[in-house]
Amino acid sequence: METSQLIAKIIGCVYIAFGVGILLNGNYYKKEIPKLLENTSYLIFGGFLAIIFGAIIIENHPFWVKNWTVLITIIGWIALIKGMLLLAFPTTISSFKSLFSIPKIYPVLGVFILIFGLFFTYFGFFS
Repeated sequence: METSQLIAKIIGCVYIAFGVGILLNGNYYKKEIPKLLENTSYLIFGGFLAIIFGAIIIENHPFWVKNWTVLITIIGWIALIKGMLLLAFPTTISSFKSLFSIPKIYPVLGVFILIFGLFFTYFGFFS
């Protein structure tokens, strides 16, 4: 459970910061996220990081249980698969760029990310 709480603390803090950032600085993210998706260097670097963090989570948290901790294992697998897809199919990611050109997506995304972060922060720090 200590590993679950540590990973939940990290995920929670990152997602709260990102969610608040999107909600309070939406115009900044509307400009920068499409640039990020155009820059192949960032996509390749992001692919490597996703594989590394996904593999670390999977190796240290391989728990398929019927409680909240299974979400950490799922996040690890999603990160690993995402990283592999970013490196194997880098041009495909540009199709997601149009999703981020929808103006209303940022407030919705910010709220979703913030709720996700609060969920993990609760279980990481208070359970």
